[in-house]
Amino acid sequence: MGEKVLMKGNEAIAEAAIRSGCEAFYGYPITPQTEVSAYMAKKMPKIGKVFLQAESEVAAINMVYGAAGAGVRVMTSSSSPGISLKAEGISYIAGAELPCVIVNIVRGGPGLGGIQPAQSDYFQATKGGAHGDFKMPVYAPSSIQEMVDLVQEGFDVADIYRTPVMIMGDGMLGQMMEPVEFKEREQRELPVKDWAAEGLNGRKQHNIINSLFLKPEELEEHNLKLAAKYQEIEKNETKYEMFNCDGEKDLIMVAYGTTARICKNVIKMAEAEGINLGLIRPITIWPYPVEAFNKTIDNTKHGYISVEMSCGQMIEDVRLSVEGRKPVHFYGRVGGMVPHPEDILNKVKEIVGGAK
Repeated sequence: MGEKVLMKGNEAIAEAAIRSGCEAFYGYPITPQTEVSAYMAKKMPKIGKVFLQAESEVAAINMVYGAAGAGVRVMTSSSSPGISLKAEGISYIAGAELPCVIVNIVRGGPGLGGIQPAQSDYFQATKGGAHGDFKMPVYAPSSIQEMVDLVQEGFDVADIYRTPVMIMGDGMLGQMMEPVEFKEREQRELPVKDWAAEGLNGRKQHNIINSLFLKPEELEEHNLKLAAKYQEIEKNETKYEMFNCDGEKDLIMVAYGTTARICKNVIKMAEAEGINLGLIRPITIWPYPVEAFNKTIDNTKHGYISVEMSCGQMIEDVRLSVEGRKPVHFYGRVGGMVPHPEDILNKVKEIVGGAK
């Protein structure tokens, strides 16, 4: 076991990226993720790496495109409105099949909204996030330790599949402090970046980085190639936790990120009142863990309840996974309000018919 260090979530993300071999960071300050940029600004130049505060989020994501095209590990971070501004660049990066890590520390919206934590960017992250036929892996950590681990995994997955990868946390995870350990990870076999632009490591061949296909036959072929890659990601990279899901349950909660932590407390509170709950916690919100629902569908008396800090965005994926086999319920708080365990429990009692 390594030594544990008390760190703020945003700073832990930045340190994890540095330890993962991040060569360049391009960003722009926005609450509640500015500490990611601030940490990188302080640390990256000291170790001979690139930090640049761009003039805008649009500029930052296009700098990421350039660095990724040169074959270096690169990251950017922002919060909800800033990710919207990066959307065009994210689509270009996906189209050009370039690896990078994008961090979104979500705040309430729409519009400028507020600076409190939310999960209202779920649709944006998982249903494309920009134009065109593309998807990207989206990790949803529920602790700062998991944030660290998933940043490191995200860089590997980006390189293996030549894809942008998003780490999506909420403002609470970005701002809170917890002890973290920077563990030695098992090294995944990474492909050689022989596709990268000319010049890196003395490469002689001339590679062109591009996402433009003017002939429809060529673009269709490219889209089908991407679709096959996304199927591989679904097959190999889906992650989830099933908590207290063994045996018969009155109801199974579905939650991710900070909300999942709250739901684990609800399970203990409900048990004291004779109500038996489980929890499915998606760790990847794309690919979505359909398998977890197939494993539990026969064990839940009253179906599932999606608990979110949104107006009910993930509930659509829950319904798609359940396929009408059991009821799907919803409880959510929005606008930066965080669900309270007692309120979730009251909703559970309403569904299952009160305490036992």
